[in-house]
Amino acid sequence: MNNNIEIYTKNICGYCDRAKDVFNSKNLQYKEYNISENPKHIDTMMKRTNGMRLMPQIFINNFHVGGFEDLKKLIDNGKFDSLLSWLIN
Repeated sequence: MNNNIEIYTKNICGYCDRAKDVFNSKNLQYKEYNISENPKHIDTMMKRTNGMRLMPQIFINNFHVGGFEDLKKLIDNGKFDSLLSWLIN
């Protein structure tokens, strides 16, 4: 699947690592914006998430999924793969 997945992360973040593990296990490429390594990304993230500060923050084709728990809910409910399909069409 050719999706535009973006994930805002920070260093030493278990939820960030788990989210990346999900994408890696599904062989999905993603663009990571690490705010610990480049703090300028936090301003962009805050604008895109309407002020959400929890990490990670995940976007698929500019659709704001939310954090790891939101991603996990999509997977557990069987909606993740259909979301990917819907967003690429």
